[in-house]
Amino acid sequence: MKYDIVMIGHVSKDIMIYKEDVNEFLGGPVIYSSIAATKANKKIKVITVANVADAAELQPMIDNGVDVTRLDSEKTTSIKNVYFSADKEKREVTLLSRAENFDLKKMEKFDTRIVHLAGLFRDEIPDEFIEYYSKQAAVGIDAQGLLRTSVDNDLKFINWADIDKYAKYITYLKTDAAEAEILTGLQDREMAAKALCDRGIKEVMVTHNTEVLVYSEGKCYTAPFNPSNLSGRTGRGDTTFAAYLSKRLDSSIQDSVDYAAALCSMKMEKQGPFSGTYEEVMERVATLRVSK
Repeated sequence: MKYDIVMIGHVSKDIMIYKEDVNEFLGGPVIYSSIAATKANKKIKVITVANVADAAELQPMIDNGVDVTRLDSEKTTSIKNVYFSADKEKREVTLLSRAENFDLKKMEKFDTRIVHLAGLFRDEIPDEFIEYYSKQAAVGIDAQGLLRTSVDNDLKFINWADIDKYAKYITYLKTDAAEAEILTGLQDREMAAKALCDRGIKEVMVTHNTEVLVYSEGKCYTAPFNPSNLSGRTGRGDTTFAAYLSKRLDSSIQDSVDYAAALCSMKMEKQGPFSGTYEEVMERVATLRVSK
């Protein structure tokens, strides 16, 4: 079967704590990303690693038309997030358990237009996957999976030493503002995105709580977020990147940025993966363009 996007990454049994509010659910980039990408009528496949006891938790992806392959593991990844601010921008992250890392020898063959490496932390998806899959499809990757490193079970952000070795194989890179600064030393988001493109990456997305920014071939494209509330803030970056990739397959960069910002603005207003329709997103796009 021909897919539009194949997404590779762990799911995570997440524990979210803010003050006295505690929520537990199965999350992870591939869940938010895959469901968001289906809204653009794209064929999506997810390859994940989890214990069989958690297999039923993958059903929401399947219910949304995602083709899911679960590789077996003794453990399922579990992460505790303790938030210190209502906007969930500041948090302490602890790795409670970790599923097995991905291994090229165990990966099935597939045919796709984009391979999205949606890692939760460093080494979950080995760097060799970037070069390997770039020979078959465009590679999209989330900087979180390159920078977030387990240090005594605390997840810390540490710069990626091999960026210059692998940058030329990356078509789409997604970072948030903090990750972009770690990678480049630059606080200015546009300058950081340009610096990453200068190293060989074709299109760089930088998300911020105010906007989505994409830089490519000397031009910067932006669109604002306009959520009415932040009750569904968790999964913002994953949702934005996946929406962008799904739209970018057959649209311009600016149209794809607008679409991603609109879809994620809607997602942030409601907990869980995005549950709206393509038509509703396009209606929201019009409101973003007016506010620019």
